[in-house]
Amino acid sequence: MSRQSTGSFMETVRTIIYAVLIAIVVRTLAYEPFNIPSGSMKPTLLEGDYLFVKKWVYGYSRHSFPFSWPPFSGRIWEAPVQRGDVVVFKWPEDNKTDYIKRIVGIPGDRIQMKGGVLYINDQPVTRERIEDWVDENGHRFTRYIETLPNGVRHPIIEEGDQEDYDETDVFTVPADSYFAMGDNRDHSSDSRAWPTTHFVPAENLVGRASFLFYSTAAGNLWPIWDALPQTRWDRLMTGIH
Repeated sequence: MSRQSTGSFMETVRTIIYAVLIAIVVRTLAYEPFNIPSGSMKPTLLEGDYLFVKKWVYGYSRHSFPFSWPPFSGRIWEAPVQRGDVVVFKWPEDNKTDYIKRIVGIPGDRIQMKGGVLYINDQPVTRERIEDWVDENGHRFTRYIETLPNGVRHPIIEEGDQEDYDETDVFTVPADSYFAMGDNRDHSSDSRAWPTTHFVPAENLVGRASFLFYSTAAGNLWPIWDALPQTRWDRLMTGIH
């Protein structure tokens, strides 16, 4: 190999290394892509949605980094979560699995479900019945617009008001923790149901869901020849609220 060829090869290697390092920094500190594998956040998020999560919004913990490394505790540059934020976090039962839910309870809140209605600090959260929501399989759900105490409005869907976890005890959210629920209220494994803890530690937060960059009714990008024909074009580059 000539000296010129060797120089060109090394320059290519350096360019690849720089690109990988930049990608790691962006993924760690700014935006990280996630996909939605289940229907627990319908109708807000659908299976096959691909989204970016803002990593800096709540500060950084060890879970902000790949493989949750390095193993330090707490958060740096911490900022609080607001009721209604849609967040990605590490499931507190194993501290490894990525979950995405809506935060409905902040530290000090008393959370309870009674007759399918969410109560925050002993007050029922207003829910307004709107037209039913029909999923891509033709399954019909009762849909409401729920208004949280801070004014955040978001849709939820229900099978009924006598389903599992439509009646719960009162959960008092401890310091540095949050209460998370899915918008698909009768088909969500969330803070109401987890066996060991009912709360998301602040340290487990990864970031806030920001916007969709792709969506396919196929559920996954692979095989791509199945995914592309089923692209949900109306959902591309839409915000998450």
